[in-house]
Amino acid sequence: MNNKSKNIILSIICIIPLSLSVQAQTIDKVFPGIWKITYGQPEKHVPTDFKEPVSEFLSNLSDRGAEPFDLQSIQFRETPKGIVAGLKISKSEKIYGFGLQVNTFEQSGMRRDIRCNSWTVGNVGFSHAAMPFYISSDGYGVLVNTARYVTFYVGSQNKLAKSAGLVKELQSNQQPGTSLAELYNRAYTPSDDVEIVVEGTQGVEIFVFDGPSMMQVIQRYNLFSGGGAIPPLWGLGLKYRAKSTFNDKEVLKFAQYFRDKHIPCDMFGLEPGWHSASYSCSYAWNPKNFPEPEKVIDSMHTMNYKLNLWEHAYVHPTSPIFEQILPYSGDYAVWKGAVPDFITPQAREIFGSYHKNNFIDKGISAFKLDECDAAYYHQAGGEWSFPDIASFPSGIDGVQYRQLFGLLYQKMMWELFRQANRRTLLEVRASHLFASPYSSILYSDMYEHGDYIRMILNAGFSGINWSPEVRQTGSESDLIRRLQSSLMSSHMVVDCWFLNNPPWFHYDRNKNNNNEVLPNYPELEQKVKNLIELRMSLIPYLYAAFAQYHFEGIPPFRSLILDYPDDKEVWKIETQYMIGGQLMCAPFINGVSEREVYFPKGVWYDFNSKKKYEGGQKYTIRMSLDEIPIFVKDGAILPLAEPVEYITPETVLNITCQVYGTPAKPVRLFEDDGKTFDFEKGEFNWIELSWHKNKGKVVKNGNSKKQLYKIIGWTSFH
Repeated sequence: MNNKSKNIILSIICIIPLSLSVQAQTIDKVFPGIWKITYGQPEKHVPTDFKEPVSEFLSNLSDRGAEPFDLQSIQFRETPKGIVAGLKISKSEKIYGFGLQVNTFEQSGMRRDIRCNSWTVGNVGFSHAAMPFYISSDGYGVLVNTARYVTFYVGSQNKLAKSAGLVKELQSNQQPGTSLAELYNRAYTPSDDVEIVVEGTQGVEIFVFDGPSMMQVIQRYNLFSGGGAIPPLWGLGLKYRAKSTFNDKEVLKFAQYFRDKHIPCDMFGLEPGWHSASYSCSYAWNPKNFPEPEKVIDSMHTMNYKLNLWEHAYVHPTSPIFEQILPYSGDYAVWKGAVPDFITPQAREIFGSYHKNNFIDKGISAFKLDECDAAYYHQAGGEWSFPDIASFPSGIDGVQYRQLFGLLYQKMMWELFRQANRRTLLEVRASHLFASPYSSILYSDMYEHGDYIRMILNAGFSGINWSPEVRQTGSESDLIRRLQSSLMSSHMVVDCWFLNNPPWFHYDRNKNNNNEVLPNYPELEQKVKNLIELRMSLIPYLYAAFAQYHFEGIPPFRSLILDYPDDKEVWKIETQYMIGGQLMCAPFINGVSEREVYFPKGVWYDFNSKKKYEGGQKYTIRMSLDEIPIFVKDGAILPLAEPVEYITPETVLNITCQVYGTPAKPVRLFEDDGKTFDFEKGEFNWIELSWHKNKGKVVKNGNSKKQLYKIIGWTSFH
């Protein structure tokens, strides 16, 4: 090779990196108030590939007509780690979101590592549904359209060039400290930089959602995702999950228990023991425990239960679908089973058709989709899932599939019910971006009560719903307070997968499994029944909140900051939240009987005593185990139903409307058949409830002939 050729090659080598580092991003306005910024060459598989069509109601949201900030100011660069995007935030901004975060609520000054994981590892951002999406108190949201590992430095790092501004702060804090926390955790002022690192890619797409309010950001995101899911009416009742080893007789015994005691229960769940092989799954009935499964299904239907089956998506070699699905699975096994690639239509068809023919068509109403969080990072010896280096027939790799597995799984199962025009309510242990349209509830093996409450709030920022399910408890007060929290959530669940009996028989695990009962068991059982009946009374209110989620994108369970963005007192409150627009919940965590509650502006009523509280201040509230920590907003019309033991297609709920103060505007109930997707064709009613001159008024508008509600009375409190 001559010197001239060498010089040309050397020039090319030198020029290419420079051209890559300065390439411009493109900015497209894809919908009113939504922009897409593209840098480099985005990947083949990104979350928007799998989302539902945009909701027709997105166009109802107005925008401010301008970018929420200068989108051209986003700085991109390429590093050995991956693509880095840099944004600016103001010192006063507060950052929220990142999916189902467990340990923190307000995320400013934090590093968030977005990875799907079955257990938190410290407080770095891992979660069942960690998402590369955050929302600013300044009224915009930033979403990274990737399934790669993403790290967000949310003002958590100060660049050297800016360190001069910290001189005064550093000089005032020169003591070395006498503990590791004092040495390393110095609380210096966060920077004004948000830096986003997307690993292992040569391009990235970022979506920016405008408000101008935080609530409108979330509405825009949920409607862009396809609109929030409306669960079947029966999905708002209680679900009881029986011990995993139970046989058919034991299952029917406890199903009958609820009916004999007249304790409301709509859903009954079977845990792993119904399979002939469960780790991995056979999806075939255990012939020893369930020799005649059709009879069990028929018996449960006769008792008006909706039957839910536990499973995961790792296919056991003895499964009837194993050989078929093997060519459309990843190259690593989990518990010796195949991992289907649900991006391929073949895997979806094999897995889906089998479930339709053998379960859905035979009367199964829902599934619990377990272990799709696909990781176990906190214990190296317990890494049960497929590795990052796995590959799949669609071309997706293990890193991306870890993040998308739960989303693709629930989407496929939800579509099976949708094709049959039957609504379902799934449980799923992992999710990702754009999950709003899927009628799925997240849950966890983790069990810290405080974390469970925080996760209700954080779920509301991300288009997902969270269930603080009840398992074992440490005391009577712990049991009741946890049941109250479950009542005040999207899904009320008592999960006894390792208990012979319900936890109100005995909250001690060993004594429960020895079939011992508490001395005050009858009184405790009555307390539990009262709580579940209250849940049934709230169904009309909850159903309307979920309808608003679908049509307007407003999350039914949400942080106070969304309703009171100008009240700085609520910016860090992580143990109170709204249900709909009229109810505020303040759970009593870890069995306590007293706590501090902050009331936003206005007047609030104690749901139990009707005592009034002036807003804008904190109160110390004490409550017995017979009282529920719910507070009603002044001006509310709260429709409370007479509790029923279960929901059927013939159910008509008798409602008494409670009026608090002087309502300024009507409230609406949503009425349809409660079970199909026919509401999407316009077959539904809005029932408007109003109060004027001490008299209630009911106006119904719509096309549905179905009657769900009958207003039987009004009562007012001042």
